[in-house]
Amino acid sequence: MAKKLERVGIAGASSLVGKELAEELQESVLATATVILLDEGDAAGQLETVADEVTFVQKMEPAAFEGMDFVFFAGDPEATLRHWRDAGRWGASIVDTTYALEGEKGVLVRSPWVQDDATTKPDLKTPGVVSAHPVAVMLGLVAKQMQEGLKVRSLAATVMQPASEHGRAAMDELHQQTVNLLSFQQIPKDEYDAQVAFNLLPAFGEEAKVKLSAMAQRVRNHYAAIGGEKFPELALTVIQVPVFHGYALSIMVELQEPASQEQVESALACDQIDVVMDDVDPPSNLSAAGQRDVLVRVTAEPADAAVATRFWLWMTADNLKLTALNAIACALELRKLRPVGSVQ
Repeated sequence: MAKKLERVGIAGASSLVGKELAEELQESVLATATVILLDEGDAAGQLETVADEVTFVQKMEPAAFEGMDFVFFAGDPEATLRHWRDAGRWGASIVDTTYALEGEKGVLVRSPWVQDDATTKPDLKTPGVVSAHPVAVMLGLVAKQMQEGLKVRSLAATVMQPASEHGRAAMDELHQQTVNLLSFQQIPKDEYDAQVAFNLLPAFGEEAKVKLSAMAQRVRNHYAAIGGEKFPELALTVIQVPVFHGYALSIMVELQEPASQEQVESALACDQIDVVMDDVDPPSNLSAAGQRDVLVRVTAEPADAAVATRFWLWMTADNLKLTALNAIACALELRKLRPVGSVQ
């Protein structure tokens, strides 16, 4: 029995998440795998760099999935719906970062970092998994870590969402709005149907191509899916902020019993969370850029309390990197279900 050389496909390779996946795969245990880039439209046939090697983006079509062990869907949700069954018929394990497969029969929402002891795990009958939304992963890590050592009554989170979470077109529109406002010109509103530049918004215009309310409901659903009844109650609101990258969350944690700030910091510390102490600069979307960890600072309410039942958590994370890392963790979980090698 020889070790099989794995083949990994990124469907939607030209997207922001697709590019991040291509980079992070080279730093993962799948680094030795052959990575095949797939896309539709003008993106097919373009040149991209993977592991310092230039490769063509192949056309996404049924035959393109032949021989693949894993396929990450990272582009247009409609393209995911068109092609995911083709990938499955070729025997590929499917990880969806577009959320298009939510509600498909047998498809699970997963965050292995949060669900490492979950009873509901993928099995041989699982047709694919949806990589949990990065905000749900951030909130899930908080809930998991704090529930293990402290009794949490509830979480209330204000989520500040960057433009890159909506894709490249939304980022381009934020950029063009900024340029046009500074030059006193009319601003484009094709994506948001509202002024996002130099502005904070709890909702977009009626003609917007993206919806904050849909994103908020997705986070609630994913938080419930990865936590079940074990997680504390969640209250959530989402604000669009005029930044390109990086999530920032302001979270109020309410405990059932008083605890010190040091106890909360100790409970939060884990492989995926970096607790930032008071004697250094606070986390920001800029300091989180390129970081694999979620950054968090803890403050008691009130701030000078020796012990308290309420604490503020200020959390930031690179949204694209967190999405890619969680998706790869999902693939590694599915990898345990695949054959180990090939017969010579």
